Amino acid sequence: GPSRVWVKNENFPGLAMSRSFGDTIASYVGVSVYPEIKEITLTVDDAYIVLASDGVWEFMTNEEIAHIVYPYYFSGNAEKAAEEIVKQSFVKWKNEEVLVDD
Repeated sequence: GPSRVWVKNENFPGLAMSRSFGDTIASYVGVSVYPEIKEITLTVDDAYIVLASDGVWEFMTNEEIAHIVYPYYFSGNAEKAAEEIVKQSFVKWKNEEVLVDD
């Protein structure tokens, strides 16, 4: 699995990320409260951008997300695409974990 950040001699927070906005406990063990910002130049070939939490990216690949978004792109229904991504990631998460918390 992914690398995780732990509080020394504790069983928490066990975060599998390098950024966590407002998480004061995790900031003491090296998790940054500042976002990583990248500037990307879009081209005419770029159709859409998907922003999601680790709760989606941990269980779904870029290809799976693109497969979901593609049909909604043509109908202009971003909300339905987002709902479908959440629904499918939730199902995958429930199959692998006891708790779904994002």
